[in-house]
Amino acid sequence: MIFDYETMRLIWWLFLGVLLIGFAITDGFDLGIAVLLPFLGKNDTERRVIINAIGPTWEGNQIWLVTAGGALFAAWPMAYAVAFSGFYFALLLTLFALFMRPIGFDYRSKLPSPVWRNNWDWALFAGGLVPALIFGVAFGNLLSGVPFHLDNDMRIFYDGSFIALLSPFALASGLLSLAMLVLHGAVFLQLKTEGEINRRCKQAVTVFTVITLVIFALAGIWVSQIDGYHISSEIFPNAPSNPFAKMVYKEPGLWLDNYRHYPVLWAVPGLAFVSGAIALVLSKRDRPGLAFISSSLTLASVILTAGVAMFPFLIPSSRAINASLTIWDASSSLGTLKIMFWVTLVFLPLVIAYTGWVFRVLRGKITPEYIDQNNHTVY
Repeated sequence: MIFDYETMRLIWWLFLGVLLIGFAITDGFDLGIAVLLPFLGKNDTERRVIINAIGPTWEGNQIWLVTAGGALFAAWPMAYAVAFSGFYFALLLTLFALFMRPIGFDYRSKLPSPVWRNNWDWALFAGGLVPALIFGVAFGNLLSGVPFHLDNDMRIFYDGSFIALLSPFALASGLLSLAMLVLHGAVFLQLKTEGEINRRCKQAVTVFTVITLVIFALAGIWVSQIDGYHISSEIFPNAPSNPFAKMVYKEPGLWLDNYRHYPVLWAVPGLAFVSGAIALVLSKRDRPGLAFISSSLTLASVILTAGVAMFPFLIPSSRAINASLTIWDASSSLGTLKIMFWVTLVFLPLVIAYTGWVFRVLRGKITPEYIDQNNHTVY
């Protein structure tokens, strides 16, 4: 049946991926541009141009992050609980960094002092750098396994620490996340600007495309060496959620199992390299609109590569591997998933349509003359 438990669990895994990709594509370039702000803007006017390139849309873009968190809470409550307890201090640090964005945008222009404005520019830089880095670190920890266990009453116990989250592989994943969001931000900024800023954006696209693809390739080799997880017992995709109703084993290279069994899936990471190279070429040829589409495909492919490798695991446990959470045994009830499905089917297209309309209306270039003639948009 189309609405049986197995299908709804699979649909919500796909929806969660769509929301994460939507966040990376929309809010990702905001974070990337914030990281580039102190370096591409050589004076106050240029920084005002850069900030106004994202000023009208950055708040709306955050809806993807909020919705992804809400979807995780409603569809996979146990995974939400493990993630928000295990990554608590990392997420708290991310939240404080994100606070820098609204207050930075609002207060930067309140005083003409160069010191005042420069300090807020670096605050916006931190507000982009920290979340972009930590989101990647979180994915790195998921692939490495999260140190948690469940007792007989399904209570969750996290056995790690904040410092333990910063393993070499997790930091490499964080650098990959940072590099690809900065690449995406540079492409979008090239689309929105002209002149000297536009030229610097091309250089940034070149540098961060190379960095992104090199780290992605090295991370892929690294993943083939670390422990992956595999369900060794029979899977009951229509059974009630119970993480203990399975047997799991792990050994190096198992995260590539899905790719070995279905070779067509290698097209997913392959697309990341192809679209990244295309974005670089299009950027150099002054086709930033098409380059933006290509960089979006690069981000989507990188995220999907991790998702495909981990499927069906959501949060593997490094302390009690049989308690690892999968899409088959950590979801909400069938009724909850159905209600959420219909709500999403109505509102997700509206959000996508509205987002597309906003960017179409605001598709013009941002120049010093524009912000001088539109004082209400000056940050």
